[in-house]
Amino acid sequence: MEIITSLDNNHIKEISKLLQKKYRDEQNLFLVESYHLVEEAYKANLLKEVICVPESDPSYDIKTTYVSYDVLKKLTDTVTPQKIIGVVEKKKEEQVGNKVLILDNIQDPGNLGTLIRSSVAFNFDTVILSDDTVDIYNPKVIRSTEGMLFKINTIRKNLEEVLPILKEDNYYIYGTKVTGGKTLKTINNNHDKFGIIIGNEGNGIKDTTSSLCDEFIYIPINKECESLNAGISGSIIMYELGDK
Repeated sequence: MEIITSLDNNHIKEISKLLQKKYRDEQNLFLVESYHLVEEAYKANLLKEVICVPESDPSYDIKTTYVSYDVLKKLTDTVTPQKIIGVVEKKKEEQVGNKVLILDNIQDPGNLGTLIRSSVAFNFDTVILSDDTVDIYNPKVIRSTEGMLFKINTIRKNLEEVLPILKEDNYYIYGTKVTGGKTLKTINNNHDKFGIIIGNEGNGIKDTTSSLCDEFIYIPINKECESLNAGISGSIIMYELGDK
């Protein structure tokens, strides 16, 4: 068994570039860390290579590169990484489903990961990310999804272009707005095809996006609490509207 121990190894240098968005986009690949995420990538038929320390012994029928722990640490942004990393192909975009979560300039990786997990939990078909939403293949986002990234259709689009197309196809679009909207409990969602837009953590939905909404909703909360973060509020809305 050959074990790579040099940080200057050319293959390791190339793989480490995938920590940067530029190279993820160029190569259509990204990295996952942990046995669970590697397993989910494998089950999704997207796992291209396993990089691990010898004692991990993953036993996949995939190219496996054995490295020292010091070399493994070069391929992750965590302080104490787990002992296995997967090189994974990005998922192909599929046709938009009937229940759609639409994200307008979400910037926090934790929020995006939570929203992806909740979209799977509450049976949404598709997540559409605006051009300026944080990269879904950011390592922090991937960890936050807990593998649910591989179980839902994700699409990155310009919302000003895709929303009119959805509306022409009879999707009903809900926007989120603190003032001027209806309380969530009063919404009777009887639409077969609909989308829910969650806006930026600080600024909410853009005016250009807001103008394309059919109806606005908000979640009443205790006045002692200033606001809910995007991940929590989006999850509550999907739970309430998803199965109606």
